[in-house]
Amino acid sequence: MARAFLFVLDSFGIGGAPDADAYGDLGANTLGHIAEQCATGLGDREGLRAGPLALPHMQSLGLAEAALAASGDIPAGWSLTARPRGLYGSASEVSHGKDTPSGHWEIAGQPVMFDWGYFPNDGAAFSDELVAAIIEEGKVPGILGNCHASGTEIIASLGAEHMRSGKPICYTSSDSVFQIAAHEESFGLERLLELCRTVRRLVDPLNIGRVIARPFVGSPETGFDRTGNRRDFSVPPPGPTLLDQVSESGHQVFAVGKISDIFAHQGVTDLRKASGNAALFEATVKAAQDAGDGDLVFTNFVDFDMLYGHRRDVPGYAAALEALDGLLPRFAKMLKPGDLVLMTADHGCDPTWRGTDHTRERVPILGFGPGIAPRDIGARSTYADIGATVAAHLGLPAIASGKSFL
Repeated sequence: MARAFLFVLDSFGIGGAPDADAYGDLGANTLGHIAEQCATGLGDREGLRAGPLALPHMQSLGLAEAALAASGDIPAGWSLTARPRGLYGSASEVSHGKDTPSGHWEIAGQPVMFDWGYFPNDGAAFSDELVAAIIEEGKVPGILGNCHASGTEIIASLGAEHMRSGKPICYTSSDSVFQIAAHEESFGLERLLELCRTVRRLVDPLNIGRVIARPFVGSPETGFDRTGNRRDFSVPPPGPTLLDQVSESGHQVFAVGKISDIFAHQGVTDLRKASGNAALFEATVKAAQDAGDGDLVFTNFVDFDMLYGHRRDVPGYAAALEALDGLLPRFAKMLKPGDLVLMTADHGCDPTWRGTDHTRERVPILGFGPGIAPRDIGARSTYADIGATVAAHLGLPAIASGKSFL
């Protein structure tokens, strides 16, 4: 029997979404614009990286071909591969919005055909009624922030006041999220998580996708750093997903990184947390060593989105892509006959685009494994084809949405 490995390179879009204009993202292309800036030297950073974007292993699988078909352009400095050695293609999202839960749920067979709730862009992000309920039910002396903000910037500006007052830092973004930052020691990690559970209940009527705990450490004198104890409190998917199918068949679902949080812990049998792409890769390697026939290892590589896409950091994004690309041969050597690896993304986050929001884009699909015949799988009309393919590979019944490309 086979095993399956599903890698989500969070926000690694390749442009060309057919409905991009409706989201204000016509022309957004995460891969294309990173490659363009690297080719002109704008992607260089001393001590980090220099030169054209180099992803030789993803290119050998057919990434240039997928990008050309998706957006009409070959990434700058690249050429088409004479004979791609993997499955390659792209997929368009049909879910409403361009957020993390929607993308992942659609990948796993449950497109989101409803609209998320969002907080206002102007003025106070949270209503007086919601703030009063958080203070009363969360047993806090008040809140700081109450605005749209970058997580690192708001912690830097309000961290000292938070430690002095005991008031949590509450903020949102262009995503459907309520984020709460608090000091792990002066406020307490468990207290932060309990507050997030309370807020999760309070924002349920507003149809907010996630409440995110953003713990940090440090001091006003030394500066503040977010820790790896982030926790997402998500609403559950609208129906059974690929994860439920695998676990209900008696096999294991290894959720690496924030996968378990995104799926509200449904269908997950083994949770592996790690902070940073390198640590996430090592956790994936360990999960692969522990996985048996019929199991699924599902990993989200979050740094692309969290550290580089939202912060519009082209050199950082490029360096992170090159680092992960360099690790792929090591993982390929671990594969057993019958194994399938699929690499994709959940949305775009073009670091050259205006604002700091995700971008509506097609995502790549790259597949490889012993005995997997290389071929062009074309432009898929929904991310759900990815989950349907994994289900077919594992010998499971077809899920509600999607069509296998095996």
